[in-house]
Amino acid sequence: MIKSYTDHAANERTFLAWLRTGVAVIAFGFLMERFDLFILTMADAVSVRPDHRAELETLSHSFSAGAGRGFIVVGIVFILVATVRFVRTGWLLDDQKIHAPGMVADLSLSVVLAILVLIVSVPLILPSF
Repeated sequence: MIKSYTDHAANERTFLAWLRTGVAVIAFGFLMERFDLFILTMADAVSVRPDHRAELETLSHSFSAGAGRGFIVVGIVFILVATVRFVRTGWLLDDQKIHAPGMVADLSLSVVLAILVLIVSVPLILPSF
């Protein structure tokens, strides 16, 4: 039997939750990266005027490309930090000393993700942006 099995199992569940979050952020980034295809398909379906179509192409590509790549990078960082955190916590669980909790990575990734969501939300709130 593994010593402190419940602690190691909780560490693994936390690791899997971080991985799910990272994969979801990456998937959202891919969705945003290809959002311009959706916009153009919808423009074809409803036969938008050519001048509006050109404006849609310009806005959808510039917005989705940067934001999508940002979310993909943040998702990859989530997975990397989760892996480092999982291994570090596993080592600390096997050590008998009392260690201070490390929340810098958790807090910083949460802030970065919140900032990205805010940046993506601004064009939805302010249509003239």
